[in-house]
Amino acid sequence: MSDFLRQPWPWYVSGPLIGLTVPALLIIGNKSFGISSSLRHICASCIPSDIPFFKYDWKKEVWNLFFVAGILLGGLIAAHYLFNPEPVKVSPKLVNELATYGITNYNHLVPQDLMNWQSLFTLKGFILMVVGGFLVGFGTRYAGGCTSGHAIMGLSNLQWPSLIATICFMIGGFIMANLFLPLILSL
Repeated sequence: MSDFLRQPWPWYVSGPLIGLTVPALLIIGNKSFGISSSLRHICASCIPSDIPFFKYDWKKEVWNLFFVAGILLGGLIAAHYLFNPEPVKVSPKLVNELATYGITNYNHLVPQDLMNWQSLFTLKGFILMVVGGFLVGFGTRYAGGCTSGHAIMGLSNLQWPSLIATICFMIGGFIMANLFLPLILSL
């Protein structure tokens, strides 16, 4: 059983399982799937201030905090008990391309050549981790939700703003991966 859980699951198994969270949340409690709002709930519960953005009844959304805690706990359990010691499988063509940027270590899910404390203090690392993190947070706030909320929940409910947001996420991802990322990696 452990070997079955450790292997990568095909899209036709994992995709429907993720997709089934939408009707499950709607049927169980008329709730919407999304992760980014949980940070607002945490801040509203922990920061006693007069900031209007955090003045609402966050206790009505406590289920979302349990949902995120379950995701975190599931990730910790999977990392501890279902750890796969094999290097991440990467296309040979991509391996050759990334080698030109000095990325050769595939022992972890995130390349250690890019994401480590030493590279944080380089221009490339700062752009990837700090500027990239800021842009993801800004985009999430600007779009009124994250990719999971819009692309999974919003599209399932045929929401026009979610379609627009998802199209913009995809266009931004293509532009970043094909135009800006090669420039940043070559720094």
